[in-house]
Amino acid sequence: MQCPECGSQHIRKNGHRGDQQNYIWVKCYRQCIKHYDPDGYSDDVKRLCIRMYVNGMGFRSMSRVTGIVHTSLLNWVKQVGEHLPEAYGPEEIPQVGELDELETFVGQRKNKVWIWTAVDHFRAGILGWVIGDHSAQTFQLLWQTIEFWQCYFWVSDGYPVYPQFIPEGDQIVSKTYMTRVKGENTRLRHYLARLHRKTLCYSKSLEMLKHSVRLLIHYLKFGDVPVPA
Repeated sequence: MQCPECGSQHIRKNGHRGDQQNYIWVKCYRQCIKHYDPDGYSDDVKRLCIRMYVNGMGFRSMSRVTGIVHTSLLNWVKQVGEHLPEAYGPEEIPQVGELDELETFVGQRKNKVWIWTAVDHFRAGILGWVIGDHSAQTFQLLWQTIEFWQCYFWVSDGYPVYPQFIPEGDQIVSKTYMTRVKGENTRLRHYLARLHRKTLCYSKSLEMLKHSVRLLIHYLKFGDVPVPA
């Protein structure tokens, strides 16, 4: 094989892509496989892979099962996630809202981030969320989206940030009444491998974490996933 860039034929084996041998040219380090699918992957294959992703599989395990290079799987999730909305507004304004934070990390366990979520106490689904640190500055971004609900009450675990935004007398501090938001956060951990408490999967970038959450919220709401272009 001759490199289309440098013209060299000095090539050697360099691992595998799925079930195919991968090669690398020694001179320019360009990589290739012998046989490419000229038509790419079908929409059905892409949809199936993305459904596998939002049902708890990581990119590496999906690659082992399907034979598709994990970077292709990652790119499909990214292409879909970046075109989805942050969340879907309530069909009816909630009378009682619940607030909570889910802890995870990006890159290393010491790089902690929190997913702040807001739900309707009486209906399933995450209606608002934001990812960032555990400060009032991060929650403020979420509060700007949900304060117009004008809920009769907000239920939380009493984290000190909430009283800085919720009017006095409008907050109930009680984990007993946080069943909805705790359940939704548990579903996030259950469906996304990168959020499992004990796993080899983790988020290497904040961007991919956001894409993944958008995609999962869409899947849980509509029961299906978009297909990347």
